[in-house]
Amino acid sequence: MEGEKKKILIVDDDTFLLDMYAFKFSQNNFEVYTAPGGEQVISKLKDGLKPDIILMDIIMPEMDGFEVLEHINDENLSPNSMKIILSNKSEQSDIDKGKSLGAVGYIVKANSTPTEVIDQVKKILSSKNLSEQ
Repeated sequence: MEGEKKKILIVDDDTFLLDMYAFKFSQNNFEVYTAPGGEQVISKLKDGLKPDIILMDIIMPEMDGFEVLEHINDENLSPNSMKIILSNKSEQSDIDKGKSLGAVGYIVKANSTPTEVIDQVKKILSSKNLSEQ
């Protein structure tokens, strides 16, 4: 990941986790944007934010991560963003639902340290870049 910083939009209603992941990703050459919930994600994307990656929690008040992905897809808000789910929901049905909504990765928070999350996001990014060449 040399050169230009990748833009990542991190979505989580837990402000402690949101701030921690934002800090960790910014230390790893990412341009970080955050949103504490689905409404803010939709608003940022409608306002023109074009992240390379959307890292999305599932369990959030008002609008869960699956609903946010449905909105993004229905309104074609960020067609070129890679959507990666970061959640404690680890049922196969949740993973399948995420993939059916366009998620290219599914990371279980409880099973991953912040460093491992960053490594997994980088791995997903590099595999996408390789497939586009």
